[in-house]
Amino acid sequence: MKFPRSAKMLGSQSDAAPYATVFFLLVIFLLIAALLPTPGINLSLVSVPTADDLSGMDRPGIAVAIDCSNRLYFANQMVSAAQLKSDLSNAVSQTTAPVDLIIQADKTVSYDQVLQLSLLARDAGITNALLATMPRTASVLPPP
Repeated sequence: MKFPRSAKMLGSQSDAAPYATVFFLLVIFLLIAALLPTPGINLSLVSVPTADDLSGMDRPGIAVAIDCSNRLYFANQMVSAAQLKSDLSNAVSQTTAPVDLIIQADKTVSYDQVLQLSLLARDAGITNALLATMPRTASVLPPP
C-alpha cells in the first residue's frame, strides 16, 4: 500500500478540548479542596493585647488556652475543668519553684470565664495568673 507523501502525522492545529478538560478538572479539585473542613479549633488569638514596659516572667509558667465556648486547652489537647485541675495539680507538685498560669484567651472570652479559670488554678495550687500579651512592634524610624 502506498501512503501519500503530503500526509503529516500529528501535523494539524492543536485542539483546545483537552486543555479545557484538564483546566476544568483542576478547578473542580481546587473547589473540593477548599470546601473540605480544616482540622483543628478556630481560636482567635490575633488580637492579643499589646503593652509596653511589662516585665517578663522569672518563674516557670503553664499555658492554658480558653475559647469563646468555654473550652479549655492544655498541652495541645482539649480538657474538661476537672481534668485541667488535676493536670495543674500534678504540674505544681512536680516543680519546686512557684508556677505562674499563663491564660491565652480568645478575644471574645468574657471576664467571668477568665475569672473561673484563675479560680480553678488557685484550687490547683497556682497563686499567680497572668494574661498573655504581646510586646508592641517597634516602629521603623525613617533614616535621618
